[in-house]
Amino acid sequence: MLARIIADYNEAVFDTDRERALQIVRDAERQGISPEDLVFKVVLPAMDAMVNALSDQFSVNLAQHFMTAQISDAVTAEMIPKFHQAPEVAGRVVIGTAYGDMHTLGKRMVIGCLRARMVEVTDLGVNVAAERFVEEALAHDARVIAISALMLHTATGELGCRKVRRLLHERGLEDRIKIMVGGAPFRFHDGLYRIVGADAWAPDAISAGKAMAELLQEVKK
Repeated sequence: MLARIIADYNEAVFDTDRERALQIVRDAERQGISPEDLVFKVVLPAMDAMVNALSDQFSVNLAQHFMTAQISDAVTAEMIPKFHQAPEVAGRVVIGTAYGDMHTLGKRMVIGCLRARMVEVTDLGVNVAAERFVEEALAHDARVIAISALMLHTATGELGCRKVRRLLHERGLEDRIKIMVGGAPFRFHDGLYRIVGADAWAPDAISAGKAMAELLQEVKK
């Protein structure tokens, strides 16, 4: 039965049919599939399937990215309170768009994917100063600062990721807090993240969830 549910859910996600995907999950729960299995055996593998579709250069569009993230966030939010035992938090992250950048869509998509992977996310909003990124990371005991930049000048400017890196260095926090970036400028230059001082990057929201989980594991070691 679970195999059929997984297949139906994946089809709904790739068809960007949000209502059908949610109905499949709810029907499966009524049929006795545990909330834990729905999150870890249905939702997360669907996100990984989207990553594989991207890496295999299949035709995957922004609508599919957005819908996968939105559905993942919705299902996770609905199922976690029903877990028999509270899930272990995979890590804590603060996220926001770089100073001078007002775009929100990419960040919202990433947040959905992170929460589905049991990452506790604090959304700092848009136009976030470097100092606030660092202070909020310390206040929330976050191990990663995630910075979204949709424009070249906010991705490479001195008040964005570069300044966050300087502040972490000056305060001796580089071993404790890592930086991850994302956004269009980084897709056009896959080494740009290193130039601006980040530890990791991801080309899209779905990949960001997986890359963030890996980065959080590195910080824990």
